[in-house]
Amino acid sequence: MKENKRMRGIGLLFLLVSVVLLCGCTSEETKQDRLSVAGSTTVQPIASVCAEAYMLKHPGVLVAIQGGGSGTGIKLVAEGTADIGMSSRDLKEAETSTYPELKTYTVAYDGIAVVVHPGNSLSDLTKEQVRNIFAGKIRNFKEVGGKDLEIVVIIREEGSGTRSTFEKLVMNKLETSGNALQKPSNGAVKASVASNENAIGYVGIGYIDEKVKPVKIDSIMPSKENIKSGEYPVSRSLYMLTNGEASGYVKEFIDFVLGSEGQKIVGEEGFIEVG
Repeated sequence: MKENKRMRGIGLLFLLVSVVLLCGCTSEETKQDRLSVAGSTTVQPIASVCAEAYMLKHPGVLVAIQGGGSGTGIKLVAEGTADIGMSSRDLKEAETSTYPELKTYTVAYDGIAVVVHPGNSLSDLTKEQVRNIFAGKIRNFKEVGGKDLEIVVIIREEGSGTRSTFEKLVMNKLETSGNALQKPSNGAVKASVASNENAIGYVGIGYIDEKVKPVKIDSIMPSKENIKSGEYPVSRSLYMLTNGEASGYVKEFIDFVLGSEGQKIVGEEGFIEVG
């Protein structure tokens, strides 16, 4: 009887060890087959649609996409929390110094459009007028040829690549108005402008649709053609980033985004293809 119990005990121990080992292997395989991509909400639509297409070709790989802003994406990939970061701005000097292993891959080009409510009669502003509106120096649309409406300024939150690029290319070191309403994504800015005739904001051109009206800057429309030609004054590169040289599934996914199918998606999402 004691021998039988002893044998059953050994058998149970063997089973438990086998389960632990099996679970460990499964967990490792799952980790290897999962890609996490995080950061810029401007790049997010490109990454999301590319992920769907990529996973159809690689059914054993799960590509998880989340936003959070460019600063978040850079930090997460640098710290190893994300496999790929997304950024809609260049790396800052402090970031390249702190994270020297970061590698950037240009996946698309984009323009930042100043947008108003479709019912707003405003159609053209100079860059100086845009700067003064967002600085709070111009407070009514009638001051720039529009209706008698008090202006509500909508901007992105701190850490946003869209905000960083806008401030660099438009604000010229002039501080944004302290009364501006901050939003966590391009989509949130668009929704706020679309629901308020008094509002003005800025979004990546991939977010322009019938819900908001883009405004010309210095008589130049934020179109793909004008951005590609360099005429439109508020444009930028969009990036994916890795901590060190990309390899394995990470490299495969970035290569997919940069390939013909991925670049077709870039164009379909309203951005400008690389090359």
